[in-house]
Amino acid sequence: MDYLIRNAMNADAPAISRTIINTLRESNAQDYSSEIIDQVAQSFSPLAILHLLTERQVLVATVDSHIVATASLDQDVVRSVFVDPSYQGKGIGRHLMERIQSIAINAGLNLLCVPSSITAEGFYASLGFKKIRDEFHESERTIIMAKTLER
Repeated sequence: MDYLIRNAMNADAPAISRTIINTLRESNAQDYSSEIIDQVAQSFSPLAILHLLTERQVLVATVDSHIVATASLDQDVVRSVFVDPSYQGKGIGRHLMERIQSIAINAGLNLLCVPSSITAEGFYASLGFKKIRDEFHESERTIIMAKTLER
């Protein structure tokens, strides 16, 4: 499968929002209640994505010019890694994470953290991230994971 990873642009905000919300409703729904999914989805409206673009380095993966995945780096924290369910398991998420790690290494970082969903814990573990602790935001469980970067 041919895909391109590039920096996100403001014009991408609606498609990034759709990709994230679609993934939340399909993939994360197996591990979280609909109330939690609805609450998290509110943080990823197109307007919220536009704001995130000013605060983080946001990447997108495209197939035939359509956004199918996203990931971002907020200082030393990986955030908002979402791959559309129909494209999961094809290596796109792994390649996004490789690009994020390269950016972090080039920025001089030695450690990356990621607040993982229950759904994505195995994915991050397969990339060498180790569980540090659980955090709870009301009833939403997040697994804090970290990885030492090698130059």
